[in-house]
Amino acid sequence: MDHPLKQRFVLDTSAFLTDEIRREDEGAEEAVDRLLDLVAEARLELNISCYHPPSIRKELETMLRDRDVDEEIYRQLNSWVIKKDPARYEVMIPSELVYDFVDEMSDRVNRGLRVSEEAVRKAEEHPPGGDVDEKTEVDEVITDLRRKYRDALRQGVLDSREDFDLLVLARELDACVVTEDQGIIDWAGDFGLRHMQGRDFPGLIEEYLDAVE
Repeated sequence: MDHPLKQRFVLDTSAFLTDEIRREDEGAEEAVDRLLDLVAEARLELNISCYHPPSIRKELETMLRDRDVDEEIYRQLNSWVIKKDPARYEVMIPSELVYDFVDEMSDRVNRGLRVSEEAVRKAEEHPPGGDVDEKTEVDEVITDLRRKYRDALRQGVLDSREDFDLLVLARELDACVVTEDQGIIDWAGDFGLRHMQGRDFPGLIEEYLDAVE
């Protein structure tokens, strides 16, 4: 018989790597190791299952390698977090969500164009020349353009296949989405999915485990 607390969670990359899950003086590797220990204990004691799609697993492993974590982390990841492809041809998504996404991206493209136009005008006021200060001012315009353009087109929106895979898998499994990405959180709500911030996930699992002791 399934445990009454049984739940499924789909974990985003950010759930593992956010600084918010770290305890005082705890590094990234230690925080991920502790989180995976909790996932393992929840699986064994409560039959709580954690998943992520292969695209998220690949992204997470790449980021962990950049941090030069111990090979044991990968072993635990493969042991306790289930890697599953979302059923992309079976999961139904309301057409209204697609319409909303198209409208939002159209609006964001227009915002991006306005940001670009503003940067061009600023650059025209400070054309590159031999003066070091003028070159510095143009570099500042470019840096400002990149920041504003990224905010206009990417902040708070689904901007990758990994994000979409996460939501489709959660919808397929009727699972709770765990992420620190505001765009995923917003769309999880539109998908009718339960969701929570990654920073709250370790504490939730600890509460579940305490409840059955």
